[in-house]
Amino acid sequence: MLFAELVQKRQSDRKYTNQPISTEHVLQIIESARLAPSASNSQPWTFVVVDKEPTRTEMAKATITNGLPINKFALDAPVIIAIDIEQPKPLTRFAGWLKKRDFPWIDIGIAAEHICLQATELGIGSCMIGWFDESKVKQLLKIPKNKKVGLLITLGYTPDNYLHRQKIRKPLNNVLKFNSY
Repeated sequence: MLFAELVQKRQSDRKYTNQPISTEHVLQIIESARLAPSASNSQPWTFVVVDKEPTRTEMAKATITNGLPINKFALDAPVIIAIDIEQPKPLTRFAGWLKKRDFPWIDIGIAAEHICLQATELGIGSCMIGWFDESKVKQLLKIPKNKKVGLLITLGYTPDNYLHRQKIRKPLNNVLKFNSY
Protein backbone atom coordinates (compact mmCIF):
# COMPACT_ATOMS: atom_id res chain seq x y z
CA MET A 1 0.00 0.00 0.00
CA LEU A 2 1.35 3.42 -0.90
CA PHE A 3 1.77 5.88 1.96
CA ALA A 4 -0.86 8.25 0.52
CA GLU A 5 -3.37 5.36 0.49
CA LEU A 6 -2.42 4.39 4.04
CA VAL A 7 -2.99 7.95 5.29
CA GLN A 8 -6.39 8.05 3.58
CA LYS A 9 -7.38 4.70 5.08
CA ARG A 10 -6.18 5.35 8.67
CA GLN A 11 -9.00 6.58 10.89
CA SER A 12 -10.09 6.33 14.51
CA ASP A 13 -12.09 3.09 14.54
CA ARG A 14 -14.65 2.73 17.30
CA LYS A 15 -16.23 -0.62 16.54
CA TYR A 16 -14.51 -3.99 16.67
CA THR A 17 -15.30 -7.64 16.13
CA ASN A 18 -14.24 -10.21 18.72
CA GLN A 19 -11.62 -11.66 16.36
CA PRO A 20 -8.31 -11.90 18.24
CA ILE A 21 -5.17 -10.25 16.92
CA SER A 22 -2.25 -12.61 16.42
CA THR A 23 0.85 -12.18 18.56
CA GLU A 24 2.80 -11.86 15.32
CA HIS A 25 0.75 -8.84 14.27
CA VAL A 26 0.95 -7.26 17.74
CA LEU A 27 4.75 -7.66 17.68
CA GLN A 28 4.92 -6.16 14.18
CA ILE A 29 2.86 -3.18 15.37
CA ILE A 30 5.04 -2.63 18.44
CA GLU A 31 8.21 -2.99 16.36
CA SER A 32 6.98 -0.13 14.15
CA ALA A 33 6.57 2.04 17.25
CA ARG A 34 9.92 0.97 18.66
CA LEU A 35 11.59 2.22 15.48
CA ALA A 36 9.93 5.65 15.67
CA PRO A 37 12.26 8.63 15.89
CA SER A 38 12.57 10.53 19.18
CA ALA A 39 14.40 13.60 20.45
CA SER A 40 18.09 12.74 20.94
CA ASN A 41 17.07 9.11 20.32
CA SER A 42 15.79 9.03 23.91
CA GLN A 43 13.07 6.48 23.11
CA PRO A 44 11.12 7.66 26.19
CA TRP A 45 8.47 4.96 26.09
CA THR A 46 7.38 1.58 27.31
CA PHE A 47 4.55 -0.21 25.52
CA VAL A 48 2.30 -2.38 27.68
CA VAL A 49 0.11 -4.65 25.56
CA VAL A 50 -3.06 -5.81 27.28
CA ASP A 51 -4.84 -8.72 25.63
CA LYS A 52 -5.79 -11.01 28.52
CA GLU A 53 -8.86 -11.01 30.73
CA PRO A 54 -9.83 -9.63 33.14
CA THR A 55 -7.20 -6.90 32.75
CA ARG A 56 -8.30 -6.00 29.22
CA THR A 57 -11.90 -5.38 30.31
CA GLU A 58 -10.79 -3.45 33.40
CA MET A 59 -8.53 -1.29 31.20
CA ALA A 60 -11.45 -0.57 28.89
CA LYS A 61 -13.60 0.37 31.87
CA ALA A 62 -10.89 2.83 32.97
CA THR A 63 -11.60 4.80 29.76
CA ILE A 64 -15.31 5.19 30.47
CA THR A 65 -16.67 7.98 32.66
CA ASN A 66 -20.18 7.75 34.04
CA GLY A 67 -22.42 10.31 32.41
CA LEU A 68 -20.23 10.68 29.31
CA PRO A 69 -21.01 8.47 26.33
CA ILE A 70 -17.41 8.16 25.19
CA ASN A 71 -15.00 5.25 24.84
CA LYS A 72 -17.56 2.47 25.39
CA PHE A 73 -16.17 0.91 22.21
CA ALA A 74 -12.99 0.10 24.14
CA LEU A 75 -14.86 -2.76 25.81
CA ASP A 76 -14.90 -4.57 22.44
CA ALA A 77 -11.23 -4.02 21.56
CA PRO A 78 -9.28 -7.28 21.80
CA VAL A 79 -6.05 -5.36 22.46
CA ILE A 80 -5.34 -2.15 24.36
CA ILE A 81 -1.83 -0.69 24.38
CA ALA A 82 -0.71 1.67 27.12
CA ILE A 83 2.19 3.95 26.23
CA ASP A 84 4.13 4.92 29.32
CA ILE A 85 6.38 7.94 29.27
CA GLU A 86 9.91 7.20 30.40
CA GLN A 87 12.63 9.64 31.42
CA PRO A 88 14.43 10.97 28.33
CA LYS A 89 18.19 11.38 28.05
CA PRO A 90 19.72 14.23 30.10
CA LEU A 91 20.38 16.25 26.92
CA THR A 92 16.70 15.99 25.95
CA ARG A 93 15.57 16.95 29.46
CA PHE A 94 17.86 19.98 29.40
CA ALA A 95 16.75 21.01 25.90
CA GLY A 96 13.11 20.61 26.92
CA TRP A 97 13.65 22.76 29.99
CA LEU A 98 15.51 25.37 27.95
CA LYS A 99 12.95 25.50 25.13
CA LYS A 100 9.92 24.87 27.36
CA ARG A 101 8.93 21.81 25.33
CA ASP A 102 7.98 18.41 26.62
CA PHE A 103 9.78 16.30 24.03
CA PRO A 104 8.67 12.90 25.42
CA TRP A 105 5.03 13.82 24.72
CA ILE A 106 5.96 14.65 21.13
CA ASP A 107 7.91 11.41 20.88
CA ILE A 108 5.07 9.21 22.11
CA GLY A 109 2.76 10.93 19.63
CA ILE A 110 5.08 9.88 16.82
CA ALA A 111 5.30 6.31 18.17
CA ALA A 112 1.52 6.17 18.61
CA GLU A 113 0.91 7.14 15.01
CA HIS A 114 3.42 4.48 13.91
CA ILE A 115 1.26 1.98 15.84
CA CYS A 116 -1.91 3.15 14.13
CA LEU A 117 -0.40 3.26 10.64
CA GLN A 118 1.11 -0.21 10.99
CA ALA A 119 -2.19 -1.55 12.29
CA THR A 120 -4.00 0.02 9.33
CA GLU A 121 -1.59 -1.59 6.87
CA LEU A 122 -2.33 -4.96 8.50
CA GLY A 123 -6.10 -4.42 8.22
CA ILE A 124 -6.49 -3.75 11.95
CA GLY A 125 -8.47 -0.80 13.26
CA SER A 126 -7.15 1.50 15.96
CA CYS A 127 -8.14 4.46 18.10
CA MET A 128 -6.01 6.62 20.38
CA ILE A 129 -7.60 7.36 23.74
CA GLY A 130 -6.44 10.24 25.88
CA TRP A 131 -9.41 10.20 28.26
CA PHE A 132 -8.81 7.55 30.92
CA ASP A 133 -8.35 7.09 34.65
CA GLU A 134 -4.57 7.08 34.83
CA SER A 135 -4.37 5.94 38.45
CA LYS A 136 -6.61 2.95 37.66
CA VAL A 137 -4.52 2.03 34.59
CA LYS A 138 -1.31 2.31 36.60
CA GLN A 139 -2.77 0.09 39.31
CA LEU A 140 -4.02 -2.53 36.82
CA LEU A 141 -0.70 -2.70 34.97
CA LYS A 142 1.51 -2.35 38.05
CA ILE A 143 3.15 0.75 36.59
CA PRO A 144 5.43 2.52 39.10
CA LYS A 145 3.95 5.62 40.69
CA ASN A 146 6.70 7.85 39.30
CA LYS A 147 5.78 6.92 35.70
CA LYS A 148 3.17 8.63 33.52
CA VAL A 149 0.72 6.86 31.19
CA GLY A 150 0.59 9.13 28.17
CA LEU A 151 -1.89 7.41 25.92
CA LEU A 152 -3.94 4.28 25.33
CA ILE A 153 -4.57 2.76 21.91
CA THR A 154 -7.28 0.23 21.13
CA LEU A 155 -6.72 -2.33 18.38
CA GLY A 156 -9.22 -4.63 16.71
CA TYR A 157 -10.67 -5.80 13.45
CA THR A 158 -13.63 -3.74 12.31
CA PRO A 159 -16.86 -5.36 11.10
CA ASP A 160 -17.25 -5.77 7.34
CA ASN A 161 -20.06 -3.21 7.28
CA TYR A 162 -18.09 -0.61 9.27
CA LEU A 163 -18.02 2.65 7.38
CA HIS A 164 -14.76 4.15 6.23
CA ARG A 165 -15.48 7.80 6.83
CA GLN A 166 -14.60 10.50 4.35
CA LYS A 167 -11.99 12.77 5.87
CA ILE A 168 -13.32 16.23 6.56
CA ARG A 169 -10.40 18.56 6.94
CA LYS A 170 -9.76 22.26 6.64
CA PRO A 171 -8.79 23.32 3.11
CA LEU A 172 -5.06 23.28 2.45
CA ASN A 173 -4.92 27.05 1.97
CA ASN A 174 -6.30 27.45 5.54
CA VAL A 175 -3.48 25.48 7.13
CA LEU A 176 -0.50 26.14 4.86
CA LYS A 177 1.70 29.20 4.77
CA PHE A 178 4.99 29.66 2.94
CA ASN A 179 7.81 31.78 4.36
CA SER A 180 5.64 33.67 6.87
CA TYR A 181 2.38 33.33 8.72
